[in-house]
Amino acid sequence: MVASKALGGAERWFVRFSLALAEVGAPVQAAIRRGSGLDGLEYGPLTVHRLPYRTTWDPFSRSAVTRLIREVRPDVVQTYMGRATRLTHLAAGGQPIHLARLGGYYDLAPFRHAHGWIGNTKRLCDWMVQQGLPASRVYHIYNFAEPRCTVAPAQVAQLKAAHRIPEDAWVLVALGRLVTFKGHRHLIDAAACLPETVAGRPLRLVIVGDGPLGPKLRHQAIDLGQDRRILWTGWQKDPSAYLQMADVIVFPSLEGEPMGNVILEAWAWDKPLVTSKFWGALEIARHGEDAWLVPCADAAGLASGIETVLKDPALRAHLVANGQRRIAREFSREVIVDQYLELYRRLARG
Repeated sequence: MVASKALGGAERWFVRFSLALAEVGAPVQAAIRRGSGLDGLEYGPLTVHRLPYRTTWDPFSRSAVTRLIREVRPDVVQTYMGRATRLTHLAAGGQPIHLARLGGYYDLAPFRHAHGWIGNTKRLCDWMVQQGLPASRVYHIYNFAEPRCTVAPAQVAQLKAAHRIPEDAWVLVALGRLVTFKGHRHLIDAAACLPETVAGRPLRLVIVGDGPLGPKLRHQAIDLGQDRRILWTGWQKDPSAYLQMADVIVFPSLEGEPMGNVILEAWAWDKPLVTSKFWGALEIARHGEDAWLVPCADAAGLASGIETVLKDPALRAHLVANGQRRIAREFSREVIVDQYLELYRRLARG
């Protein structure tokens, strides 16, 4: 169950996770907010319920949640984000089990009444325990990488031409909402630190995403004279073509970033990754092995890292090969879905 109004990284994860469960035959159903950004997406074989989810204190919305759970009679109810969790109140000591899945360092007040909590990094789980949640009911499971969906080369070439990206240009791609903790302002500063060409090739930075900081960031790019090198795509329902055209994925998030699915996307797409040392990156990425890590909020360091990776083809190949291995062993859909199913079975058995 998720009550989000707009689409973002958490909502994209909710969709692909729910579909992954359905694809392995799990008896899963989803509940979303009626009229939200999630409402217009394709769900294939997945049964989707559309609830009002108007406010956290709306008795009509709470009644709709309770009625749906009574009708479906699930073993486990898993809620995402604060609103869906607040509106879900189940009796303790029986079934269904209420699991709240957290992907960030949120105020825990809306989550404490759940029966258990899932965190997508070890550090987040440790933090939840430090905030008073019982360690025996806090469960750690990472996210899996979104399956790679290769785009026809002609379509990628057409998109590059539409953006007026030179044929010989290095393409740097950054994905994420345009909000403070994603660190885009430091990325734009880093672009200003980079030379006109690296190894004889010009640079283009493609920023995939949208958000409240969009106008401010565009003004920053203009003020620094980087608007000619930075391309803004807005929110993309499917960013596959941009991932495919990338020579390097850049992820400049700040310390408040909990995990960062972009790391997994870079590995899944066989792309070299330059990422800042936010908490999630420090937990899952290995500097010089599967990613090139630079300090957070350090434009010069970020620019230096990008240039280092672009100039060294052997390093790029090394990062890609190790990223592929990490996905296969630790972050594939099969590995992560199996961990969730095992948790559900264990809790359902009591």
